[in-house]
Amino acid sequence: MSDKAEKLILVVDDEPRMIRFIRMNLELEGYRVVEATNGLEAVDCVREDLPDLVVMDVQMPEMDGFEALKHIRQVSTVPVVMLTVKADEEDKVRGLELGADDYVTKPFSPRELSSRIKALLRRLEMPSSPAKTVTRIDDRLTVDFQRHEVIVDGKPVRLRPTEYRLLYHLISNAGWVMSHEMLLAKVWGHEYRDASNLLRLYITYLRKKVEADPAHPQYILTERGVGYRFVDFWRQQEEKTG
Repeated sequence: MSDKAEKLILVVDDEPRMIRFIRMNLELEGYRVVEATNGLEAVDCVREDLPDLVVMDVQMPEMDGFEALKHIRQVSTVPVVMLTVKADEEDKVRGLELGADDYVTKPFSPRELSSRIKALLRRLEMPSSPAKTVTRIDDRLTVDFQRHEVIVDGKPVRLRPTEYRLLYHLISNAGWVMSHEMLLAKVWGHEYRDASNLLRLYITYLRKKVEADPAHPQYILTERGVGYRFVDFWRQQEEKTG
C-alpha cells in the first residue's frame, strides 16, 4: 500500500459540487477522503476520524471555517489547508494566526491543491532526531527532540508542527545564517521559496513562545536582507567552561 493510500483527508465545504471535485481528484491521487458540509461536522470528524490533513472552506453556514479552526485547534494539531474565494492578505494572516498551515484561493487547479497537500505532509515528516536528543540552550530554554518538547522557564510550551520544524532547523544550524530561501525550502518545501511573508509570520510566532522579550530576541536573530540565525549556544557554553 502506498503512503498516500494510508493518508486520510477531511474535506469540508458547503458546496456539494466542490466536495465532489476535490474528493475525485484526491482519490485519483491515492488518498482516502471523508467529508463534512459545515464547521460543526468538521470538528466532530476531526475528533472521530482522526484525519491526517483537513481541507476546509472559510465561508460556510452555522460555523464558518475560522470558527471551526479555533475549535479544531483546541483538540488537534492536524494540518489544515483553508480554501477561500478572497485573495485578501488579512484573511490569510487571520487564518494562519488561528492555526491554519496553508491557504489556497478559489478557483484553484487540482494540481495546485495536490502540490500544497504533498508539501504540507512532507513538512510534517520530521528528519531523524540528532544523536543528542535533549538540547539545553540555557537556563530558560531546553528542547527535547525525541519527544518534540520545548521547555521554557521550566514549563512545556506547545508548538504547532510547522513551528517545531522551523525551530528544529534553526537549532540544528545554530551559529550559521540560514537564508530565507533555505528555511522556506526546508520547512515548507521548494514551492514556497518566495513566500518570505509566511516565514516572517512564523518567526514572530516562535519568538512569542520562546523569547523572554520577543521585541529584543536573544535566540532567533535576524540577519537583515539575508535570513535568520539561532544563537551559537554551544560556543557560549564552551566559553563558560573553558
